Amino acid sequence: MGIRFGGDYNPEQWPEEVWAEDLELMKAARVTMVTAGIFSWAKVEPRPGQWDFDWFDRVMDGLAGAGIAVCLATMTASPPPWLTRAHPEILPEGPDGQRRWPGGRQHYCPSSPVYRAHAVRLVERLAARYAGHPALALWHIGNEYGCHTRQCFCDVSAEDFRRWLRARYGSVEALNAAWSTAFWSQGYGDFAEVLPPRTAPTFPNPAQQLDYLRFGDEALRACYLAEKAVLDRLTPGVPVTTNLMPQHKPVDAFAWSAHMDVMALDFYQDPHVPDDHLRAGYAFDLMRAARSGQPWLLLEQAPGAVNWRPRNGPKPPGAMRLWSWQAVAQGADAVLFFQWRQSLGGAEKFHSAMLPHGGTDTRIFREVTALGRELASVPGIEGTRSRAGVALLSDWPSWWALELDSKPSTALDHSRIALDHYRPLFEAGVACDVVPPQRDLSGYRLVLVPNLYLLTARDAARLAAYVRAGGRLVVSFFSGIVDEHDRVHPGGCPAPLRELLGLWVEEFWPLAAGRSVAVGDGVYTGRADLWSEALVLEGAEALARFTDGDLAGRPALTRHRYGRGEVWYLATRPEPALLRALLDDVREAAGVAPVLPGLPAGVQATVREGAGGRYLFLLNHGAAPVEVALPGPMRDVLARGAEGGDRAPAGRRITLAARGVAVLTAA
Repeated sequence: MGIRFGGDYNPEQWPEEVWAEDLELMKAARVTMVTAGIFSWAKVEPRPGQWDFDWFDRVMDGLAGAGIAVCLATMTASPPPWLTRAHPEILPEGPDGQRRWPGGRQHYCPSSPVYRAHAVRLVERLAARYAGHPALALWHIGNEYGCHTRQCFCDVSAEDFRRWLRARYGSVEALNAAWSTAFWSQGYGDFAEVLPPRTAPTFPNPAQQLDYLRFGDEALRACYLAEKAVLDRLTPGVPVTTNLMPQHKPVDAFAWSAHMDVMALDFYQDPHVPDDHLRAGYAFDLMRAARSGQPWLLLEQAPGAVNWRPRNGPKPPGAMRLWSWQAVAQGADAVLFFQWRQSLGGAEKFHSAMLPHGGTDTRIFREVTALGRELASVPGIEGTRSRAGVALLSDWPSWWALELDSKPSTALDHSRIALDHYRPLFEAGVACDVVPPQRDLSGYRLVLVPNLYLLTARDAARLAAYVRAGGRLVVSFFSGIVDEHDRVHPGGCPAPLRELLGLWVEEFWPLAAGRSVAVGDGVYTGRADLWSEALVLEGAEALARFTDGDLAGRPALTRHRYGRGEVWYLATRPEPALLRALLDDVREAAGVAPVLPGLPAGVQATVREGAGGRYLFLLNHGAAPVEVALPGPMRDVLARGAEGGDRAPAGRRITLAARGVAVLTAA
């Protein structure tokens, strides 16, 4: 079967005579899968209860005849105008009480029983009609959940929230305790008094905001699960997914992964950001690790420019190929684009497509066709997996709580802090899994905790057990501060980690914007910024101290032996070179080696292996050719005749062109 290749197909935007040309050009480009039907609800149900699937039958039959598999969307991402006209109560409201109107997409309240009922009715029709269709390979529910309507604050949502709270807490007394409502006279006498955290004169209750973020995620997931139940019943055996977005705050990817048969991601790298491949790498490693190493699907990317950024630059020659192979190198078994044929009208008419406005005699179509042939030339990669000796912990509830208001600093950005810690591993060529703190960590030699502001006692005990058994752990600042209700753990911060770290934090000392401090007087020397803490050591040793600023002389970096393992603590954010030096030493002590030692700057190295063989991927994200030493004689399987392959004879060295890619196997 090989790596699936293709894109979103929206034939309803075009007259039917264009469809035959689409199929011929898809075959020429080696398209093997399309996502169809994402925004087709208004066309298949133009009036309430009036169904017209005949045109879509012809689409499905044509794709099957061309040998192209379909990731069939449930069409529920954008309700048709008749539905919102008949039932305006399904429209979402913001925290300010303002209604969000039709005219875009995702204009529905996730808690609306009317919306869910109509969506389920549509999915019943779809599943019954296309069960057993030869083109059907995969179901695609909704589309980019929470992209536009992240939360709704209407009265329907308020009642659903109260139902959710009753189930979570059981009694209003338990709710009051969890939300610390004794503060600011917020004590509730009845669940009926509880509202969503709508716009208030000043800071809303942080525990209330945190629970509403949890509730909002679950409300979106309830829409997904209602549709999935229909699909599982009517088309058992057909896998089900939805397209998540990278580091998308409203949607907890780890919680959703338990309900997805295969993880799927939309990722749009920005050609104006020189190191955006780092952000991609983090997102790809999270997708792969979310289901314990299972291959995932890249369901959307752009072959060129997008349409929503302030400056929408095209991808330079070679970038689309490079970034597509990066997804494969990090576990993707599909490379799809938005979209197949570029729209002539609508909000995304300037969003690039596999087949641009200019037709086949365009750079993009030539590059797309070459990539399709190249992916088809290496069928053994599909299903192979990667193994990692390092885990980086990420947690959505902690993210939600960290970025609420009323903190020592509003500059703490979960995603930025995570990338700061991911970068040294990526640049060293060290395989890494991004996992939640609830995951079994015993198989990892090294675990990184960039920030877990919210840490439950159970998860703290899990980290301690990991180190006690011989693990190596690196924890960074402002971790272990509050419990699941955003209440400070009593006993001196970070109380649940205090014994493990061998220290406590006397005061938080966030740094002013643009301010940095010197770190040194020990094993490691450099500068740090963003944050600092006044540590009191209780068994830990200082490896570096602040050497200027208000905390001069106080520990900045510590190490503590605990059981058979060790734990390091960073009380500030070291500059990249200093953090790289520390993590290189720590992972070396933990016995974690890079995929390929001595990588030139800008070169990424990963491995996938399994029944299809063992593949070493080398990707040059730099703008100049580089030479890479290999572990032994190898051959580049992309050089077997596929256009665009970087030629490499069997040998111990390979030259990668700028934005070059090599997929190597033993010679």
